[in-house]
Amino acid sequence: MGEYASHDAAAALARVRELDSTVRRGSKWYVRYQVIYGCAAAVMVLCIGLLPSPHGVAIGTGGWIATVAALSVYAARQRVSRRGFGRRHIGMIMVWTLLYLAVLFPGVTWHQGAASWWVPGAVVVALPGLIGGYLEARR
Repeated sequence: MGEYASHDAAAALARVRELDSTVRRGSKWYVRYQVIYGCAAAVMVLCIGLLPSPHGVAIGTGGWIATVAALSVYAARQRVSRRGFGRRHIGMIMVWTLLYLAVLFPGVTWHQGAASWWVPGAVVVALPGLIGGYLEARR
């Protein structure tokens, strides 16, 4: 009996290691997702702030909608995500939203066309995705 239990335990441990490796490899997609999200957010902010209205808003928002739609399809096609994915993703989106609004409202009110506002603002808006991608890559 001890020999069978030992064999079963070894097989179970091997399966756990295999599944862990599969999840680790399979969840790397979220690093790419977050980096693309952050870069697209920066481009959108730059378009809205630096290109003449209404063209800048149309280009920035149109590109943003296309990127988010493509990222959503990409995410839906993934088979694996890490434990806590939903919580981390919602947190990233919430932080991004707050930073985006903090850049957008003062920018369109007082700094339209001012690169000194919009370039740093684009970097700030990109940070949740870029930092999230970095942290996910380290997990």
